Amino acid sequence: MFSRIVRPTSTLACQGARNFSSSKQNNTKVTVVGAAGGIGQPLSMLLKQSDLITELSLYDIVKHTPGVAADISHMNFPAKVKGFTGAEQLRDSLKGSQVVIIPAGLPRKPGMSRDDLFSANASIVRDVAAAVADVAPKALVGIITNPVNSCVPIFCEVMKKAGKLDPNRIFGVSTLDLVRASAFIGEAKGLNPKDVNCPVIGGHSGVSIVPLISQCKPAVQFSKDELTKMTVRIQDAGTEVVKAKAGAGSATLSMGFAGARFAISLLRALNGESNVIECAYVLNDVAGTKYFATPLLLGKNGIEKNLGIGKLSDFEQELVNKAIPELKDNVAKGEQFVK
Repeated sequence: MFSRIVRPTSTLACQGARNFSSSKQNNTKVTVVGAAGGIGQPLSMLLKQSDLITELSLYDIVKHTPGVAADISHMNFPAKVKGFTGAEQLRDSLKGSQVVIIPAGLPRKPGMSRDDLFSANASIVRDVAAAVADVAPKALVGIITNPVNSCVPIFCEVMKKAGKLDPNRIFGVSTLDLVRASAFIGEAKGLNPKDVNCPVIGGHSGVSIVPLISQCKPAVQFSKDELTKMTVRIQDAGTEVVKAKAGAGSATLSMGFAGARFAISLLRALNGESNVIECAYVLNDVAGTKYFATPLLLGKNGIEKNLGIGKLSDFEQELVNKAIPELKDNVAKGEQFVK
């Protein structure tokens, strides 16, 4: 257990970019690793719309990746798009990148947990991390590949072995949990979900997901039963989509949107914009789990300040207590894979 009060959380915590197009920054390259997949394609399409990107590098192992790049390049936005395919082109796709977003890997299917994906996706994250360490060690990296709770430690351990680890530059993208919280709370309370900002801390699977509804802006009130149901829905939202798609995949469109939102927030910070805040799963000692998602103030070098978790309600403290053992196991699994 850890203290209820860690560091004060900004009232703007986890507030993402509302627009994908904004003021121009020159010579900014973004690489999407896994760009031809169900998440990668909508994510790349959204990134193409940003004036903050001058070069969009799309990489995947499948042969039609250059076709995806050609398709997206026809959109009337200025970013130049180039496709790369095959393991031999991974490093070329990454060279000179300021931001790397990684949605690569197998999606969940009905009956699968995020841990079931570990054996297949862990090696993908390991190999991408080795390539980033070689050719883009200063890039800001957003990891979407599941299980995020284990894949971020894998990435960090590989970078550490290469002598290139900067924990301020490596993020587990948990933005979809925030997007879902805003959507579900907005729906329940008759609010515009774009105006709802609910921090989500912990991790990015099941009980490790801890929405801080007591810190929601605007403030909302739920009965105990309603609060429990809302929390469980946010925690199980990924499974909700997997079941609804009936074997056709997992959350791809909403995750593509969430991944693009996070990438744009990184770019806004790189561009010198102040007060850019997002929640993400990162290396820290907030909860004694080595990795924990919190609101982060972003800057030109990644994490400028960890804003902590603020004051928790008794209900939220119980959620955190349940999340900690899960996170410790997930982190240990990832670290052990690299060893």
